[in-house]
Amino acid sequence: MLTPTVVSHTVRRGNRTPVAAPRTSTRCSACAMRHLCMPQGLTLDDMPKLEALICSARSVRRGEAVYRVGDPFDNLYVARSGSLMTVMAHRDGREQVTGLRLAGDPLGLDGISTGLHTCSAVALEDSSVCIIPYSALKHMCRETGAMQDRLHRLMSEQLIRESSQMMVLGSLSADERVAAFLLDVSERNGQRGYSHAEFNLRMTREDMGSYLGMTLETVSRTLSKFQKRGLIDAQGKLIRIIDLEGLRHL
Repeated sequence: MLTPTVVSHTVRRGNRTPVAAPRTSTRCSACAMRHLCMPQGLTLDDMPKLEALICSARSVRRGEAVYRVGDPFDNLYVARSGSLMTVMAHRDGREQVTGLRLAGDPLGLDGISTGLHTCSAVALEDSSVCIIPYSALKHMCRETGAMQDRLHRLMSEQLIRESSQMMVLGSLSADERVAAFLLDVSERNGQRGYSHAEFNLRMTREDMGSYLGMTLETVSRTLSKFQKRGLIDAQGKLIRIIDLEGLRHL
């Protein structure tokens, strides 16, 4: 059974100076996540253009940021391996986890509006991202309808995900929020060819609480309750979903 490392323990943001990470060439046609991020309908002539556009993949060590709040926006990114989370800062310095990005997910769309990033993207484990220069992408979108359609779809999907998260925070109980999170991770694992029932949940309970609008204590108490009810089996970071339907009907 394949068991991905979905989320991992973080080094506190801002406490580590990013180090220039090695960059390697990448080929979309050989990527295991191409079904998630590549546009449909590309011609044989379009593929070399796309691979030339995505000129490199950058390794990001656990706790490092791909970009931070206020950084100039130059590139879009796609998580190639590992996992990352997006974080916004309140005016009083507190941080709010706003998103979980798995392999195949886009990063950096927040910078298009103003030319500056409005959140930080931090690696939850040793990961890698594909780098897509935005100016070159816009040029290719003008030439290739499939690429333009894909960019619009990515923007729409992010809006839908953010709206869904607002609904989770605004209308669900603590039990329902944690269940919705576990079900979301389960479904997204399945889309990537991994086990939907067993995964390493390496996100700290504190970060889960930030993402779900809950305290650390409430997250821990809720997971323990689920285990006692036979819905999940939690052994450290390893989560096994025992009763998928039970989670869905909370």
